[in-house]
Amino acid sequence: MRTRIVILAFVAVLAAAIGIFWASFVYFEGEQKARAKGQLSLYRSTIVAELEKFSHLIYVLARDPFVIGTAKGGDRGLLNARLERFADEAGVFAIYLMDPTGLTIAASNHDHDVTYVGQNYGFRPYFQEAFAGTQSQYYAIGATTGLPGYFIADPVRDRAGDVQGVIAIKLHLDALEDSWREAGEDVFLADENGVILLASDPSWLYQSLADLTPAARAKIGETRQFMNEPLTTLDWRILDEDRAVLAGDQLLHLEAKDIPNGWQLHYFADYSPALTRSLLGAGLFTILAILALSFTQFRYGRRIGAALRRSEAEEAQLRQANERLAVEIEERRTAERRLERTQDELERAGRLAALGQLSASVTHELGQPIAAMRNHLAAAEMSDAGPTRAMPKIEELVDRMEGITRQLKFFAHTEGKGFAVVDLREALSASLSLVTPNIETGEVNLQFAPPPEPVLIWGSKLRIEQVMVNLLRNAVDAMEGEDTRLLTVEIGSNGRAWFTIRDSGHGLGDSTLATLQEPFVTTRESGRGMGLGLAISSNIVAEHDGHLTAENAPDGGAIFKVDLPLYGSMAQDEAAE
Repeated sequence: MRTRIVILAFVAVLAAAIGIFWASFVYFEGEQKARAKGQLSLYRSTIVAELEKFSHLIYVLARDPFVIGTAKGGDRGLLNARLERFADEAGVFAIYLMDPTGLTIAASNHDHDVTYVGQNYGFRPYFQEAFAGTQSQYYAIGATTGLPGYFIADPVRDRAGDVQGVIAIKLHLDALEDSWREAGEDVFLADENGVILLASDPSWLYQSLADLTPAARAKIGETRQFMNEPLTTLDWRILDEDRAVLAGDQLLHLEAKDIPNGWQLHYFADYSPALTRSLLGAGLFTILAILALSFTQFRYGRRIGAALRRSEAEEAQLRQANERLAVEIEERRTAERRLERTQDELERAGRLAALGQLSASVTHELGQPIAAMRNHLAAAEMSDAGPTRAMPKIEELVDRMEGITRQLKFFAHTEGKGFAVVDLREALSASLSLVTPNIETGEVNLQFAPPPEPVLIWGSKLRIEQVMVNLLRNAVDAMEGEDTRLLTVEIGSNGRAWFTIRDSGHGLGDSTLATLQEPFVTTRESGRGMGLGLAISSNIVAEHDGHLTAENAPDGGAIFKVDLPLYGSMAQDEAAE
């Protein structure tokens, strides 16, 4: 029952808020329309005043004795100076005199780089109408300057009343557009053909309010009124008496048509102020109504608050118990993971220790027989009988046995001494020279561009080179039989020194670096290696306080990366201690 009453109350508040919104919107919209009409009337008066301001000047100039005398063949230089002074004092763009053919014979800009003197404007309607005997007004883009302007022309008559030429004034109406933009208004002025002459938005200029007729386009082209402007159609449409859509936005639209020359002034205003004020009014009412309902609910809620608080207290205690249990579970899981890692490390250390003892025994037992075989082979070569055909094969087997014992010697002892400053660039270059025969034999393309600056570490150059050689040979072997054989070697530093070796081979597959680092684990076929290279490399990198990582490349192959403390870094100093 209580819930139903609350719902009905909220529905009533919502209905009242909607009614208040619409009533407010009608009121504020009316206010906005009244303001828009006032602005439109102001802008119309400003335009009319600007267009008619210089009508008297052209009337006086057409009757000036100097103008009449020059039109009849008098001194043009004197009139040029006189027109220049008049233009400066009146603040007009230009004043110029044309003969009966339309040729300009004197102008206020006679000494400018772009002058009207010598230009023929007989094709312009304002000249034709003025020469016919009446004052004419015309808006166009200047054929000489390329600048738009408003032209006023008057016939120049002699005492007999015969027309001897035409005097014209060109005005710039940019100040009108600037005032519209500064006021933040959306306004444009269109001529009798519906082509926009002035606009607060420059993108609207020289667009037509409707598709121009072929006759109108022909006349505009003949008089070159808008030069090469395409005169596209404006993206707008009128919805009703005072609404229009402009560039996709629905706006208030007012129009004034009683402007000289048949021009039309269009004014647009946004509805958002009226909408905002209406929303504020409805919102304020809604807030006050909700506060009243909330106060009622608050009084009701206090009666059941005690029971809720007891329930919340019990729930909080249960939640705390669950949180403590979750922490204990996570701590136990962390301890189990730490124990598993410790067991893995102990098992690995035990295997390496056993391998070290086995390696020491094997290298000791095999060292002397291998040396003896080497001596017997040398003696056989120097004997009178000379070397046999089997001796190269035997020497190859002896070399291989020595290589195996050299790898096993690594686990028999460690080299903790002999550290010095090592430039990884030099070590990598030396390692590449050792692997060059493998690279050439495998027809592998090498990409290696060492950085210009040294990359220095503190370590054993020979053992670092051993890591590099092992990784380079593994990369070359991994690309055997591949169509694309690309070996990419990079070196650099970003807080730590690092180098990467990337191949385009078969990749790591399902194997992990931890598995591949185990002694005697290898992905190559039997007889191609003992699987000690990565195990040796991992231990050497660990001796230098570094890290060895490996991953499959996204586009095939594998990437091995080694990072080491930079020489002089905090991590390197701690390792040296």
